[in-house]
Amino acid sequence: MGRAVKKKVAAEVVPFDQSIFEQDAGAGVSDLGQEDLALPFLKLISGLDTLLDDPDFKGRKGDIYNTVSETVHTGGEGVKVIPCVYQRRFIQWAPRGAGTGAPLAIFEPTDELPKTERSREDNREYVVGGDGSYLEETHQHFVVVLNEDGSAETAMIAMKSTGLKKSRKWNSMMSSITMKGKNGPFTPPRFSSVYLLKSVQEENSKGKWHNWDMSRVGPVEDAALYQRAREFAISIRSGEVVVKHSNEEADMPTPHKDEVPF
Repeated sequence: MGRAVKKKVAAEVVPFDQSIFEQDAGAGVSDLGQEDLALPFLKLISGLDTLLDDPDFKGRKGDIYNTVSETVHTGGEGVKVIPCVYQRRFIQWAPRGAGTGAPLAIFEPTDELPKTERSREDNREYVVGGDGSYLEETHQHFVVVLNEDGSAETAMIAMKSTGLKKSRKWNSMMSSITMKGKNGPFTPPRFSSVYLLKSVQEENSKGKWHNWDMSRVGPVEDAALYQRAREFAISIRSGEVVVKHSNEEADMPTPHKDEVPF
């Protein structure tokens, strides 16, 4: 006599109401400080980037990469951001392949900078008596990134070398905006506008590279986004946000000296 086949009964799927998450809002993350978090960098992928060595990596030269979420934005389509704070810094790096990978020192414009000499070979400002270390002017733009899925996250963009010219252009764009208020024309805060950042290819006699291209989309229209950008700006100015630079920033090729915008 054959064995009876037991009929399987499908388990009933009970819908889960995710609104219950609100009851435990912040649990497990509310006690994290800035030293426990990594501020993402938005960077342009260069031809020397080690990311391109990974056969599974979906990005390519000129794309925009988020170092924490690992999101890739195509350079042609770009990504929308709200700029919040700008800082000018001078970062001292150890020679490539030496040191811990972190900056040897970070100077503000008002600090006394070490004496340097510019190399004719790679246009870097080498510290005199510094065993090959060099000083690099870096413009730090802290932004709120507006993702395509409607989410938003904070990040930092470090511009240097030929990127300095783009940085100054962006600053000029922001400072030239005026609005009419009840007391007359005024300059709105940096975090009042949305910008689209893309990449463009540039070249000279020494080769080709990608650089930033920015255009203003318009004013921020969401009150919650504006408040988030405002609070991010306040936290940066108060010193709550810690930027952890790495020597990956030093991997970008340096263009011909006539193209370096110093």
